[in-house]
Amino acid sequence: MTEEHWLFAYGSLMWSPGFSPVEAVPARLAGYHRAFCILSWHHRGTREAPGLVLGLDRGGACRGLAYRLAPETLAETLAYLRARELVTDVYREARVPIELESPGGGAGRRVLALAYVVDRHHPQYAGRLPLPQQARLIADGVGASGANLDYMRLTLDHLEAAGDLSAELRALRVAVEALIEGGPPPQPQRE
Repeated sequence: MTEEHWLFAYGSLMWSPGFSPVEAVPARLAGYHRAFCILSWHHRGTREAPGLVLGLDRGGACRGLAYRLAPETLAETLAYLRARELVTDVYREARVPIELESPGGGAGRRVLALAYVVDRHHPQYAGRLPLPQQARLIADGVGASGANLDYMRLTLDHLEAAGDLSAELRALRVAVEALIEGGPPPQPQRE
């Protein structure tokens, strides 16, 4: 039997992989969470005016997509992914255990997958910025791959359709849209 090669996608790779996988399966990664924690100096901003994009940061868990890669195009796909994801080395490649969801939506089998996780020691690692600062970076960022706003909207729309949009990401979208519309960012609601 041929060894399977999987990729875990949690951001733009979910809606724009740039390659044809053999299959795509909802999956869960434990030990990392999805966060807007990377200053984008290339794809969605510049060094002088960075954008803010998602990274897999340690702690928590993340639901995303697992792509099974075609063995006959594996080298080509990996070269493409490295050129896309490692352009400034803020991400590092890691082989991580993920759990594929079964067709009924429950837990399925565990596989090892390639994932691009944030390097917390890289100068582009922003950590957990205050919501207004995140919103401003996203509203203003434009890079080689286009507007940061488009990246956020496409990613959050995809997550919402999959039922994975957190309250934190909903609040970020509201704050960014308020900036775009020219109003003050909404104040967090007290419960």
